[in-house]
Amino acid sequence: MGIKAALPRYELYLYTAVLGGALIWAASWIFEASSENVNRKAFKESVKPGWHYFGRKMDVADFEWIMWFNTFRNHILFALVGHVIFAKIFTLVAPKIGIDGCKHRSLVFGVYGGLAVLVTMGWTFMALVLSHCIILYSVALVKRKWMCFTAGLITLASIKLEPYNSWQETLVTGSFNLQDILFYGGCGFSIFRCMSFALENCEKKDGNYTFSDLLKYNFYLPFFFFGPIMTFDRYHAQANNMQLTRKDREMWNITIKAFLHLGVILLVDVFFHYLYILTIPSDMKLVTRLSDWCLAGLAYSNLVYDWVKAAVMFGVINTVATLDHLDPPQPPKCLTMLYVFAETHFDRGINDWLCKYVYDYIGGNHDKIFKELLATTCTFAITTLWLGPCELVYIWSFFNCFGLNFELWVAKFFSLPPFSTIEGAMGEAMSRRIRGVFNSANFWAIVLYNVLSLNSLDFAKLVGRRLIVRGFPLSTLSVLFVTYCGVQLVKERERQQALRDDPEPVKPVNDGKEKAE
Repeated sequence: MGIKAALPRYELYLYTAVLGGALIWAASWIFEASSENVNRKAFKESVKPGWHYFGRKMDVADFEWIMWFNTFRNHILFALVGHVIFAKIFTLVAPKIGIDGCKHRSLVFGVYGGLAVLVTMGWTFMALVLSHCIILYSVALVKRKWMCFTAGLITLASIKLEPYNSWQETLVTGSFNLQDILFYGGCGFSIFRCMSFALENCEKKDGNYTFSDLLKYNFYLPFFFFGPIMTFDRYHAQANNMQLTRKDREMWNITIKAFLHLGVILLVDVFFHYLYILTIPSDMKLVTRLSDWCLAGLAYSNLVYDWVKAAVMFGVINTVATLDHLDPPQPPKCLTMLYVFAETHFDRGINDWLCKYVYDYIGGNHDKIFKELLATTCTFAITTLWLGPCELVYIWSFFNCFGLNFELWVAKFFSLPPFSTIEGAMGEAMSRRIRGVFNSANFWAIVLYNVLSLNSLDFAKLVGRRLIVRGFPLSTLSVLFVTYCGVQLVKERERQQALRDDPEPVKPVNDGKEKAE
């Protein structure tokens, strides 16, 4: 089926109405559950007094969101704004003292980042990070990829597995609540960056990159603690670009994005006053009494929220990086737009890193079953180590690895006769509808496989049991139909984007029949 296969306009209007009505219906169930149970004892720790304008309590169950935009908001803003001001002062002063500011700006970024890390975390943490850099730089000089991977993964395991992580953590005695998060985030992202440096050095034909290149890359402050990861080849080329120019209206677009992020932050905070989507799933006694529509809405909204959080957090960091004339990894693709496992990710930086050095490197063009199985197994093995090995992560990795391979198996199976012959004989619009049915089931597999990592295994099992077993056929088919409507609207958006990218003459519609563009 071509991506440009069209559906009648009235059919798309129907899908829009059904999807909109279903979302409002599910939200009303969540709102009712939130309002009626606001004073539950189980909610005491995660539902706190909110903005007095609303006269309602607020869901504060997500520590990461509260950390970024409430508790440590001023500290993070101070560090990022300081980075921008420090770089700007250097570009103004450098010409007056005979220094080429463009040529040395990556050094300025690294110096400020290193000083900020040193002041924030102390000299023992800095020494630990530098030891990781020295080890992986030494291995990089050998120019053997397998050695770089082995050394990198062993170093990563040292901060993820007991007793080595506890020993290293004691080297940095925390004096504030955020220090534990900064320790694991700083070390983890630093090791991935060092591995990228080492692997890119293996590709360098003439000589080696210098240790200062690694330090300048690793200590770029906006990316240091929270990501996203930008592979060394991209960062090195962009940070050392001497031709610093802005595109037309680029500063205007940066300003618009900054205000957009601020608007989303305020909207999410308002949202948390009325829908306790994070707290409710943690109370299994309450969850078992909720309707099937409420459970479906909770599962879906938790994944959408996680995407919004990633998009905003990375968006704020990317705004600073864009001011530095970098082209950072973009925020992840919206969950609502996903209906295949191949495009599912919540951190585009990690996803790009894994694809470049593992998934695409082993899997090639991803059309061979055994190569794809090997590629996905290796990819999720590294992801498991990155997330921290535990039962929940093992389950999450297994099901997502299975889903990625199962998609290929199904595609291979239905590409064989007589299925390929039948699809070739039917219209493109009908083929799109049939594929949409399978994509709808796939969408909920993505939701269930990932919601267990955001909430709990018990909540994911309950949602699956209620929607697939106890809710069959009414809840099952109605939720799948609503999902099918959403998938078709996503496909329509993709079709329109394909037409903009590669316009073709539109065929006339004859006698009201369906057309394919």
